[in-house]
Amino acid sequence: MTAVQSPALQACGISWQAHGTRIVHEVSLQVQAGELLGLIGPNGSGKSSLLRLLSGVLRPQQGEVLLGTQPLRTLPRRSLARQLAFVPQMAHTQDAISVWDAVELGRTPWLSALRPLSAHDRAVVAQSLAAVGLQAKAHSAWSTLSGGERQRAHLARALAQQPGVLLLDEPTNHLDIHQQLSLMQLIQGLPITKVVALHDLNQALACDRLAVLQHGRLVRLGPPAEVLSPELLRSVFQVQARTLIDPQDGRHVLRFQPLAAPAP
Repeated sequence: MTAVQSPALQACGISWQAHGTRIVHEVSLQVQAGELLGLIGPNGSGKSSLLRLLSGVLRPQQGEVLLGTQPLRTLPRRSLARQLAFVPQMAHTQDAISVWDAVELGRTPWLSALRPLSAHDRAVVAQSLAAVGLQAKAHSAWSTLSGGERQRAHLARALAQQPGVLLLDEPTNHLDIHQQLSLMQLIQGLPITKVVALHDLNQALACDRLAVLQHGRLVRLGPPAEVLSPELLRSVFQVQARTLIDPQDGRHVLRFQPLAAPAP
């Protein structure tokens, strides 16, 4: 008999509030090993807060987050950082260091006094920079990078951790269209578990499954073709939507229009 594999990451009825306002409401979901799960929802729906709860940056006030079969709250920070990496929207790095040094920080969970930086670690850093197309900027000062280059460098640092689970909060923000497409292709191709908060619903079509948040609640979970129905897009995102088919490759593309104004 084949053993049932545990989810790579799991939220079990988690809730979180700030200043008396409930931001995340009793969310339960499972992320399977190797899948790309997209988090979508209007601004203020709780996507960023849910990612912080799943990453351990925030601790749920109700419920539990499991990494594999282990409660996140029981894992030492170093052990957690070896298994899971999180790239927030507005990550901060000191301007006085080089891009290489910033990405090299991703190896910190693997180092100790008895295990200093090695040739293997430097190779991982180089591979991570190459993966995001920043090898030519490796020795540039962090302060010289554009916003998009900084976002890619933060992703490279996360890749240098060599995690099994990668969480990203709107990673294509501040990127031009070429970089957006390249980065999403990179993320799709990573042979690890990914959870990505997305603003662009056409990018969301490339995910294995989508989790839709509205007012902090999980209102739908499933494959994009099932989730992104005209009815859901109208009720959650307040838009009319049509699905078009690209005649060149047969892929689906969403086209949006504002809801018609009510008659006076």
